[in-house]
Amino acid sequence: MSAETPAAAGQFTRRRLQFRAWRGARPFWAGLFVALGGLPIAYFPYANLQIGHLTLAMSTTAGAGSLIIGVLLVVLGVSLWFQKHVRVFAGVAAILLALVSIPVSNLGGFLIGFLFALVGGAMAVSWVPGEPPRAEPPLEGKGTDGAPEGAVPAADDTAFPGYPAPGTQASGPAVPGPRGGMDDGEPSQVFTAPGAHDLSGTSPANGANGRHSAG
Repeated sequence: MSAETPAAAGQFTRRRLQFRAWRGARPFWAGLFVALGGLPIAYFPYANLQIGHLTLAMSTTAGAGSLIIGVLLVVLGVSLWFQKHVRVFAGVAAILLALVSIPVSNLGGFLIGFLFALVGGAMAVSWVPGEPPRAEPPLEGKGTDGAPEGAVPAADDTAFPGYPAPGTQASGPAVPGPRGGMDDGEPSQVFTAPGAHDLSGTSPANGANGRHSAG
């Protein structure tokens, strides 16, 4: 297997998807049927059927009319591919030309071109462009980006116990206080909040404050 095979396969897939998207945005099959219907209508009046040494001419006196009908059907089919906004006019015109081809062009190309043009015209009239996909509303019980409800914390759930909430300040600045130990011969200090060692509110019954207990 050559090294170019994966690249060629990827390019073919990309081209196929591009053609699929192009085909889905217009009445492709309607245009194809209308164009195919014009070929037998224009061909049979000028064709000769060879049976042994016998040549059977199928041309009629309205050969020019058959050619005009066939060419118009091919033009309408191509117009449906590249000018999709004329689909209603092109579909109605294809149906009328298919009906006119019955008496003019050997029963509409022996009914082959008549049926193709009739079906293609009906498909062109009934074709409507597809709507783009709509954004689905969020389902009940789902959080942000499809996550289950409760999996994404709310804005007020980021605070931790014992710490101030984000964007707020503490009740007061921390001040150094005695820790009751020695560090390298120097009294050690720790930062405590103001009022942490204020014993003015201590109950006289527990004896923690000598001033209250003495009084």
